[in-house]
Amino acid sequence: MRLAALVGGEAEIVGPEATLMDVARAMAGREVGAVAVVDRTGLVGICTDRDLAMALARGCGPHEAVSTCMTEAPDVVDPDTRISDAAAWMLETGYRHLPVMSEGVLLGIIDVRDVLWAMVENQ
Repeated sequence: MRLAALVGGEAEIVGPEATLMDVARAMAGREVGAVAVVDRTGLVGICTDRDLAMALARGCGPHEAVSTCMTEAPDVVDPDTRISDAAAWMLETGYRHLPVMSEGVLLGIIDVRDVLWAMVENQ
């Protein structure tokens, strides 16, 4: 099974000028743990719930820009990547969210739960 099967809807997207509060609201509204940070050139970062928590712990305020706490130029995976390979990569790197991109187009963000469910269902 390939990651393409897991990418169902559009990723939640914010611009680099979005505030941490904007990001928190976007995550809560879509019940997701990560947002893609996109500018006119494409994907420039990813901000996860963990990134938000770390930013707040460092004393960042809710009106600071997401660009201050996002992971810049995140690793991405191709939709043709096998789910087992994505799982291994997540274990190896500690990533819980991975942007899925094809030819420079963001298709979605998968998280570790997506990967685990797919592996369990395909046993």
